[in-house]
Amino acid sequence: MDASKYPLVGYNPYQPFLDIFSSQTEIHPISNRPDSKRSFIPSLDEKRLVGKMVHAIKMGWVRPSRPKQIEKRVYDLWADNPCSEKTKTELARIRMHFPAPKVPLPGHAESYNPPAEYLCDEEELKKWEETDPEDRRLDFIPKKYDCLRKVPAYDRFYNDRYQRCLDLYLAPRQRKMKLNIDHTELLPELPNLTDMRPFPTTQSFLMLGHSGQVRSLSFEPESTEIFASGGEDGTLRLWSICDGRCLKTTSLDGSITSVAYCPLAKWTLLAVTMESNKMILTNSYCGDRHRITTTTEYLSKLRCESSESDVLKWKYEGKGTLSVDLGYIARQVVWHHKGDYFATFANSKSPKLIYIHQLSKCKSQRPFSRLKGLMTVLSFHPSEPFLFVGTQRYIRIYDLAKCQLKKKIITGSQWMSCMHVDFRGDNVFVGGHDRVFSWIDLQLSSKPWKSVKHHTAAIRGVTQHARLENLFPLP
Repeated sequence: MDASKYPLVGYNPYQPFLDIFSSQTEIHPISNRPDSKRSFIPSLDEKRLVGKMVHAIKMGWVRPSRPKQIEKRVYDLWADNPCSEKTKTELARIRMHFPAPKVPLPGHAESYNPPAEYLCDEEELKKWEETDPEDRRLDFIPKKYDCLRKVPAYDRFYNDRYQRCLDLYLAPRQRKMKLNIDHTELLPELPNLTDMRPFPTTQSFLMLGHSGQVRSLSFEPESTEIFASGGEDGTLRLWSICDGRCLKTTSLDGSITSVAYCPLAKWTLLAVTMESNKMILTNSYCGDRHRITTTTEYLSKLRCESSESDVLKWKYEGKGTLSVDLGYIARQVVWHHKGDYFATFANSKSPKLIYIHQLSKCKSQRPFSRLKGLMTVLSFHPSEPFLFVGTQRYIRIYDLAKCQLKKKIITGSQWMSCMHVDFRGDNVFVGGHDRVFSWIDLQLSSKPWKSVKHHTAAIRGVTQHARLENLFPLP
């Protein structure tokens, strides 16, 4: 058996096999023994086993098998043999299938009762007939019917179906492959800093004079050879940019909050707001002598006659100085580009703390009866009678001529700190305490066109080059 051999020589393992029970069909059974009595009695062992299984199911130990849900397979009814394997040509045809573009949906002009602006008058109908068929904006003439049952059959149905078939047959379709390009290759090569000289690299000089914090700076509108600074020590100082020398120092009643030069180059006029609830308009007495004389004569000729109906009291204090009693601490003073109007405001939700002043008439007025939000910035439009009022998160543009709200802008900053309107009035640049700088295109949208967050601290000011309009703003 270990050698897989037969013990006898001549043994035939394939000899015929005689099947006793199946070879011959018997009439009577071979064994006629009756069934035992025990076969008719239920089994106690099976009873115990079934009881254990029922108890396990009730206790949640065993979960009965759920019937399998047969998924309905969707197959192609008209296919020759859905189970047959597809050839490489058929697989490539399926893989490279390009669905045809859908027919454009009908517009208002195809309605049976179109609006009046979609119907053609005689001039438009004549122009449509003279235009070539391939250059027409519409392939049909819009018509108006009283009800849908009066609409006749479409006479260009077969022509449209024929053109559709031609488009599907003759217009080629292609698949554009995705290019795997490294994003770093798309970035431009930055020039070397040495090739961009000359630009300031070292500190030229340090201007020392204020004993406290410097809160505001303002430059001359045209020559920009002199600038004014106001500080916490209550002094107004005029400096020369060429050599950093302090030209003049004026002591005022309180700490200065804002300083602004008048945008008209023919005057040397400064507007200064202080914590003593006052604002002064003073001649700087620095610069061109002719401009100094012109400013002094203009201020002396103004009529500062305040009546009881006036909101604020104007007063001429002599020596080329006007004072206005605001009654609150103004945060900033903003000039209009024409130099006759200027505005002051405070960081408050009250509309009573916003004033627009007119220099030629020595009058002041409150433009708003109510205000939404805490006001942070204010600016005039360079060419239109618009006023930009900025709160913590929004900028509202008011039309002063029509006395109505023109637009509401979302700044994208949680706490706006500064704002600058470009020279054309189409763009607004916003900086915030949360280090977000936003560029808003008023003609594009009411939301920021671009927002960046490159600064490591809060943005306190945004400005733009005074003469080169195409340069980007500098926050």
